[in-house]
Amino acid sequence: MMLRSIKSLATSPSSHILRRGYASEAVPDRKVAVLGAAGGIGQPLALLMKLNPLVSSLALYDIANTPGVAADVGHINTRSEVSGYSGEAELGKALEGADVVIIPAGVPRKPGMTRDDLFNINAGIVKGLCQAIAKYCPHALVNMISNPVNSTVPIAAEVFKKAGTYDPKRLFGVTTLDVVRAKTFYAGKAKVPVAEVNVPVVGGHAGITILPLFSQATPKANLSDAEITALTKRTQDGGTEVVEAKAGKGSATLSMAYAGAIFADACLKGLNGAPDVVECSYVQSTITELPFFASKVRLGKNGVEEVLGLGPLSDYEKEGLEKLKPELQSSIEKGIKFANQ
Repeated sequence: MMLRSIKSLATSPSSHILRRGYASEAVPDRKVAVLGAAGGIGQPLALLMKLNPLVSSLALYDIANTPGVAADVGHINTRSEVSGYSGEAELGKALEGADVVIIPAGVPRKPGMTRDDLFNINAGIVKGLCQAIAKYCPHALVNMISNPVNSTVPIAAEVFKKAGTYDPKRLFGVTTLDVVRAKTFYAGKAKVPVAEVNVPVVGGHAGITILPLFSQATPKANLSDAEITALTKRTQDGGTEVVEAKAGKGSATLSMAYAGAIFADACLKGLNGAPDVVECSYVQSTITELPFFASKVRLGKNGVEEVLGLGPLSDYEKEGLEKLKPELQSSIEKGIKFANQ
């Protein structure tokens, strides 16, 4: 009994056991690499991953300023050892032996910029990073945050295919922020405690490709069609809301770092064999005719254990699904074309 309680303590987020140095076998060693760790998302994400007791080694990489971030975060008295890597020559060392690689690298949206305006810059950055992942940690779970995710995930897939390392079970577009926003906005409207709320969000990760399934939200609330439409629109435009509020000073970085940390934690739990780890993510999929699609995914020791179906949709959601398909399809094609040119 004692051993079992020690084990469960050691795997719980508020683990005091680990600090006392025994029963640490209960939690396997896991290395997490953050690529773009000195940026607006990267820094708070590095902080949140340092607080995660499932991480034993935290590698922070960026083209500049990483030693400072690593020194700062490294002073925090939690389990993981932190190392900083700066510049392309050190990318291999950052990646070697990584179990999970999180990619928030790239430039943020400025006011008036669409996610597609970011495309050429970020697509090039992602392509280079993925070539290194294929070389140095081909079996890592890759969590793609760099926008436009609808295109950067297909780019990563093409790079990995070329390198002969592609495993569709190990590549994820992080759409968790759409879920986080949908939960927050729904709880506010439905007047229910946000901690109890669940809302699946499917499709993609930009504008109308983001489809929150409020008909499946729990706890149930009797919201009018007008309220559902407004909640849907607000979820789809959440990124723009933050870009405008920051008035030229950046985009969603803190909430994105939180969402990225939640998804990476789910990946780590899955790798460690925790049962029933389910999160929405943008993955290679056959649940629609599109090659990549976000829906609920069961995570496990190989990454994706199962891509779950959409479940019953309202008429409004069915209509939204048909509307988003052409746009998502063209973003996927754009990524594939970029990767192959």
